[in-house]
Amino acid sequence: MTTALVDPRAETRTGSRTPTPRDYVMCPPEHFAVEYVINPWMDPDRPVDVELALRQWEELKRTYERLGHAVSVVPAQPGLPDMVFAANSGTVIGGRVLGSRFRAEQRAAEAEHFRRWFAANGYREIVMPSRINEAEGDFAWTGGLLLAGTGFRTDPDAHAEAQEALGVPVVSLRLVDARFYHLDTALFVLEQGEHPQIAYYPEAFSAGSRRVLERLFPDAVVADAADAECLGLNGVSDGRHVVLPLEATGLAAKLRARGYEPIHVDISELRKSGGGPKCCTMELHG
Repeated sequence: MTTALVDPRAETRTGSRTPTPRDYVMCPPEHFAVEYVINPWMDPDRPVDVELALRQWEELKRTYERLGHAVSVVPAQPGLPDMVFAANSGTVIGGRVLGSRFRAEQRAAEAEHFRRWFAANGYREIVMPSRINEAEGDFAWTGGLLLAGTGFRTDPDAHAEAQEALGVPVVSLRLVDARFYHLDTALFVLEQGEHPQIAYYPEAFSAGSRRVLERLFPDAVVADAADAECLGLNGVSDGRHVVLPLEATGLAAKLRARGYEPIHVDISELRKSGGGPKCCTMELHG
């Protein structure tokens, strides 16, 4: 009989994972469609089931609420089929808001709707960027550093603008694979704080950016191609519970080994536009 070896640190890691209540902003996919192509996932010839997209979105929202998180909803607007991807419309840290400026003309109007929502909900420090900036699509807050992606959407100059607007240190990372057009398709933060932990797919990044990530996060969870290709890195973590696409099974196993609790959701319809759990979820940090 073979006896499985148990990592003696596993129980400690499992016991130490503490979820933190989060504040999220979402927008329902009432007008969801794939009418244009701005990333490799989009194909206007593939039928889209809006009712199914709504059911998947509603289940994602209920999942957050069952975990004890607060969810605010921004009303969807006709003519903006990608407005469901709320993460792209704002970065909020410590009460300061940096809005978005989209590269694609088709999404440009989304930024103003979210700016109005912030203003109506008591935010006074709102900066609208002058550079292309797709918000949490390309920005990930570790609790001490803002990891900032570039290469396909957000301008490199937007990283400096974010540092000035939000008053936090920024680390630039270059994406090199068009399938992973936003940082949040290739990396997400598992645990914030003094000793943050991330999960990421190294092949999505330039050689120099991989070295930076290895230096900053030597204990990172490294995903493989299968999990990256189902948008498994487009996850949302509260420090213990990690919401992932159904298909990200390999990544889920790695997370369990680190003491996290994966929670799978079906986002297959939303993935037709290149979106997953994180794309649908803006977090109000602090």
